[in-house]
Amino acid sequence: MNFFQANFSAGAPTRNLRAKFWLLLPVVFMAAVCPAQTGADDRSFSVQALAQIAGPVLTALADGKLKTVLPTHDWERSRTNFAPLEAFGRTLAGIAPWLELGPDDSAEGKLRGHFIELADRSLANATDPQSPDFLNFTNGSQPLVDTAFLALGLLRAPNQLWGKLDSQQRSNVVAALKSTRKIKPGESNWLLFSATIEAALWQFTGECEMKPIEYAVRRHEQWYLGDGTYGDGAEYHWDYYNSYVIQPMLLEVLRVCAEKKNPLGDLRPKILARARRYAGVQERLISPEGTFPVVGRSSAYRFGAFHLLADVSLQHELPAELKPAAVRGALTTVIRRTLAAPGTFDAPGWLQVGAVGHQPSIREAYISTGSLYLCLCGLVQLGLPANDPFWTAPAEPWTQKKIWSGADVPADHAYEDKK
Repeated sequence: MNFFQANFSAGAPTRNLRAKFWLLLPVVFMAAVCPAQTGADDRSFSVQALAQIAGPVLTALADGKLKTVLPTHDWERSRTNFAPLEAFGRTLAGIAPWLELGPDDSAEGKLRGHFIELADRSLANATDPQSPDFLNFTNGSQPLVDTAFLALGLLRAPNQLWGKLDSQQRSNVVAALKSTRKIKPGESNWLLFSATIEAALWQFTGECEMKPIEYAVRRHEQWYLGDGTYGDGAEYHWDYYNSYVIQPMLLEVLRVCAEKKNPLGDLRPKILARARRYAGVQERLISPEGTFPVVGRSSAYRFGAFHLLADVSLQHELPAELKPAAVRGALTTVIRRTLAAPGTFDAPGWLQVGAVGHQPSIREAYISTGSLYLCLCGLVQLGLPANDPFWTAPAEPWTQKKIWSGADVPADHAYEDKK
């Protein structure tokens, strides 16, 4: 009997889930060493991975205990004021597309219903000044980052997150978002944090400050380097910030602009074309074995490095040369390889620092245990329903798997904006 059958068969109570997240550990590991062959297997594994990673964060925050139970190691003492919001905001951004599918009577749908309940209670606790788990939205500069991820989650699940809040809870969320306006972003990808927060306020209240949105979009147009890639500021950095932050947030901000009939929305087709090229490059970075180059800062975000490839898949905007089933196989194999590595989780089930397993030396000074939950953004493809061709199409080899098996593959070419 598998995890879903044990916990979500007809009439099975969901209240016992909180004590059972640890049961997912052997399930996920076995899936990692015994690769699935079908889209249904890939999806089942991916859902279980999401539940394993996100479960401890949302269970604790829904109960008002995240600040108490989130691990605090000696090496992150200077980050303890930021870590709970990091864990929650990044978790929400990653799982929101899946939550937005809503509950249903399937095993997965029942699990999703439970997570929707946890997420909504977590959101209420995180933004209620009277809650023991009211999170830090204003002290220091880091809260700007993770409030933006929280805002991205709201934008990705307007019905299941924002739509489930009562008027007081909505007022608390809006106040939390607005409170970050005191934090000035640097001249880097941070501009998109302010822009994403304002886009969420615009989406849900009808009002926002336009200057942060306009400035972030204008600067990233100036920082575009060609072939689907932006500088992080004026300089290019060899890292995955085009995927962690820049392109997914830029796409979402411009989606809101287009919906609001703002002229900035006219840029979205061009920005999307660049994102499609970058997604194509990302797919080519995945080896036949499901490894990828670990390069640049924030490598402890693991498969969050493929946030943009997953997001472009979610939007049905993959480049024409990529078959969705091939991307599904590539992404799922990367996630399997990551979660199979010993030391990825501590004994209670929290993530540990590392790109592959537990690798403390890969950590930068700004990394906390909460930071690590950005990896969940590599699972946004779960927002595609189970009957989408992404999940139902027969397995296909991805690009490097084809090349290194000797298959004849068309040449790759750089992308240029249309004049």
